Amino acid sequence: MAQKINEAHEHIAKAEKYLKTSLMKWKPDYDSAASEYAKAAVCFKNARQLEQAKDAYLQEAEAHTGNRSLFHAAKAFEQAGMMLKDMQRLPEAVQYIEKASMMYVENGTPDTAAMALDRAGKLIEALDLAKAVHLYQQAAGVFENEDRLRQAVELVGKASRLLVRQQKFAEAAVSLQKEKNMYKEIENYPTCFKKTIAQVLVHLHRGDYVAAEKCVRESYSIPGFSGSEDCVAMEQLLQGYDEQDEEQVSRVCTSPLLRYMDNDFHSPFQEFVCKACHQPEGAWRREEEGRCRRRCQWRCWSRAAGGRRG
Repeated sequence: MAQKINEAHEHIAKAEKYLKTSLMKWKPDYDSAASEYAKAAVCFKNARQLEQAKDAYLQEAEAHTGNRSLFHAAKAFEQAGMMLKDMQRLPEAVQYIEKASMMYVENGTPDTAAMALDRAGKLIEALDLAKAVHLYQQAAGVFENEDRLRQAVELVGKASRLLVRQQKFAEAAVSLQKEKNMYKEIENYPTCFKKTIAQVLVHLHRGDYVAAEKCVRESYSIPGFSGSEDCVAMEQLLQGYDEQDEEQVSRVCTSPLLRYMDNDFHSPFQEFVCKACHQPEGAWRREEEGRCRRRCQWRCWSRAAGGRRG
């Protein structure tokens, strides 16, 4: 380990020498300096001196920037971010990866920028959902600008799920609409059906029956939706919701079609379905400190239904 550290310091000394100017050498040799800093970073990394490895990668990035080699500078910033990740300093790691993505775009390699932003989103997701959403949306925007809708829509989907997880249902509804529009544009109609279901669940969770009904109505224009299993289920769900028919709503929500949906969309709405034993008419609309009086395991959906009927 000590040998690797000494070797790293030797590479740094060489790099600093390449950067010096003199009467006979007017311009720093950025390319050679960057190469030495990169070697130093690897030595520090192998010696588990991650802080020093990170600093060496940043110096490499600075040297590449001085040489206007933006792609290689971005790669070095990404490597610095990875060192911070290994040190569990995730917010700092994400900052450097974001910086790298901007340089990739400036260099004319937007695909690499989008993939870097996606990686950053995965890094920070467990720590900061809002930041992860922002990164996924940025990455999707880069792919969308390049007319790569298949890659873009996957990232919009990640953002939609995380918005629901944060209970930002209004933003999630907008994100889902964008997602559905993209799937429609690439003619992936079966997935459009699933996004319609997700939209309906999100709108009903917000207590917005009108918006949920509008989603289904607009989806009739999607080839194959009208009369499909997805369509029939949503029509039954809306009817049950409108008529406050707990049994019908529960039947739809516990059907395989919805039960095997992504939990981020199904679970929040399931809170509104009373899972207790059969109760007298109207009993499911009564609440006591957020629970139905039968003390069922699910939060009674009376407050949502109450938004539809008094």
